Amino acid sequence: MKAIWYEENGGPEVLQYGELPDPDAGPDTVVVRVEYVSIEGGDLLNRSVTPPRKVPFIPGYQAAGTVEAVGAQVTKFAPGDRVVAFNWHGSHAEFFATPEKYVYPIADGLPTQQAAIIPVAFGTASDALFEYGRLQPGETVLVQGAAGGVGLAAVQLAAQAGARVIGTASGRQRLARIEPFGMDHGIDYRSEDIAQVCLELTGGKGVDIVLDMAGGHSVGTLLQAMRFRGRYVVIGASTGTLPSFGFFELIRRAATVHAVSFGGEMHLPRVHDLIASLSRRMARGMLQMPVERIFPLADAAAAHAFVANNHPFGRVLLKP
Repeated sequence: MKAIWYEENGGPEVLQYGELPDPDAGPDTVVVRVEYVSIEGGDLLNRSVTPPRKVPFIPGYQAAGTVEAVGAQVTKFAPGDRVVAFNWHGSHAEFFATPEKYVYPIADGLPTQQAAIIPVAFGTASDALFEYGRLQPGETVLVQGAAGGVGLAAVQLAAQAGARVIGTASGRQRLARIEPFGMDHGIDYRSEDIAQVCLELTGGKGVDIVLDMAGGHSVGTLLQAMRFRGRYVVIGASTGTLPSFGFFELIRRAATVHAVSFGGEMHLPRVHDLIASLSRRMARGMLQMPVERIFPLADAAAAHAFVANNHPFGRVLLKP
């Protein structure tokens, strides 16, 4: 099969393209013939900082396509089924092998291209808002990094749940593109003080929940934007430098901090039910995700560089 791999950490230039052996269908394995790969933030971070477990190492968390083969113990899928699949590596290839517990059917009427985006982006956003954030109608949510895949998913899910949504992004033009997804107020983090604007919008109270997709130096500002006994949900980091919290900052606000690692729960029945529900909602047009660009699989290095340097609106895909 054609595949992308690397042998050492580094920038996009470490990615190589060529022939590797097709994956085997182990007893509980589903092998997917890949149609679209969704490039996730973790794909870039792992390539940069996480030593590969074996070489050559095929990166990639998520892809969608049709089932090519199944192992003897697989009961829910058969060759020809349309599915979206997750695994900790292996999606950047023509064939993606993963345990059955990480495979999800695509709802009737939903294009495979859109299905390729659902589990990580929408699943992570949903868990951040509801499983951990315990969002209630009428509460105010601050989405830091609202123009990315998880951010846009969070804006839609929060708005449809009856929340007031404040989002941050770089520039008024970019913020204007987020508004149709359900954002009530946008903050240009390059020219505006996030905490000051949030306090003004909430009458000095602060937001109920902060969803932090970016991490880094803004943590202190985001805490200032949050109300007493607010909830701070850590989702990701834009670089390998992770955020840190001042002990007394948390105490002064009686804050609750949650860290979301959706991949660690994607085998659970509740997550299978969640992804099925999200898939049906997207098939009905209730949820959407813009695709900034689609790159050929052979151009994965250029695609990774584009994601890292151009802050795409929504998601970037690869197509074998």
